[in-house]
Amino acid sequence: MKYYLIAGEASGDLHGANLMKEIRRCDSQARFRFWGGDRMAAVGGAANLVTHYKETSFFGITQVLANLRTITAQIKRCRRDFMEYRPDVLILIDYPGFNFKMAEYAHEHGLKVFYYISPKVWAWKESRVKLIRKYVDRLFIIFPFEIEYFRRRGVEPVFEGNPLVDAVEQQMAEIPSREQFFAQWGLDPARPVVALLAGSRRAEIEYNLPLMVRLAARFPDRQFVVAGVSWIERKLYDRMLDGTGVRCVRDCTYPLLAYAEAAVVTSGTATLETALIGTPEVVFYRTNRFTIAAGRLLLKIPFISLVNLIMGCEVVREIIQSGLGVEEAEAELRSVLEGGSQRARMLSDYEVLRRKVGGSGASARFARRMVDELRGAVGGQTPDK
Repeated sequence: MKYYLIAGEASGDLHGANLMKEIRRCDSQARFRFWGGDRMAAVGGAANLVTHYKETSFFGITQVLANLRTITAQIKRCRRDFMEYRPDVLILIDYPGFNFKMAEYAHEHGLKVFYYISPKVWAWKESRVKLIRKYVDRLFIIFPFEIEYFRRRGVEPVFEGNPLVDAVEQQMAEIPSREQFFAQWGLDPARPVVALLAGSRRAEIEYNLPLMVRLAARFPDRQFVVAGVSWIERKLYDRMLDGTGVRCVRDCTYPLLAYAEAAVVTSGTATLETALIGTPEVVFYRTNRFTIAAGRLLLKIPFISLVNLIMGCEVVREIIQSGLGVEEAEAELRSVLEGGSQRARMLSDYEVLRRKVGGSGASARFARRMVDELRGAVGGQTPDK
């Protein structure tokens, strides 16, 4: 069968690639065309990559408005390419602004639409649930609390676990030894490491990293290391870190977390990745007063970290602020370091979390459900064994 996938950012590229690998195991005749990145290209062939996510990643209302003409042209291009390919199914991976437009277009042309990794409509823009009901044939979700949320709103979702578990296990199996990692980045093997995950977008880093540096100055007995990303220019990190003693590694988040005593993390998927790796963490997020006030009015969730949302209680401490104080963050970080009052409790809660999100193999289970449903729709063929 023919599959058309759309992913608009790095995490979607990762999950899309793992899903494609597993679809191919279930459907030996699978052919792919996609919007995504290097990982999806490695599975489906670079010739079948229509557009790289680096050309489509626009975050925040300011970037969207500034690039509106480009986005409109990309949607038109995607529609043309999609209709020329005429797939058996369109698989959308998060990335709602773009993907809902494609869901509507495919639905209007009588083509099947699967949404893999639902947009976080339970956090904001709940009106998008109507779009899911109207344009999406099957919704595949990755958080257990989403099951009842969508059922109460007239959508019967499919939950087979969280593919992030597969991604973490896969990448953790490939990390270098502690000795190799410390030598590669010139870290002191005798001093405990605290990982700083300041975000993957420029605005997040500019808001959060300066405060994390101030926090690091209160722990002279430990070395603080930033998990940098290669798509952010090095000079941005250098400007904030020069002369502070805080180090930066790039594209090595998993080994950094694996060998860290604890981590200070902004909100997002990184909070769940940190927990799955088993590193105690404090969620520390700074933004402007207007955004905090707007968030309190618009957000429909009690927490900002996925760890707490999945568990339904505060497992990891969330510190959200617009000021420059680090006293609260210092106290919370000390509580999860070795010997800290909250460390053992948090590690125990992580074990419960892993059971809630499901074990490994989620990508394979999702792929099997998709292929089986498609085959049923085209005549009930027998799945590949």
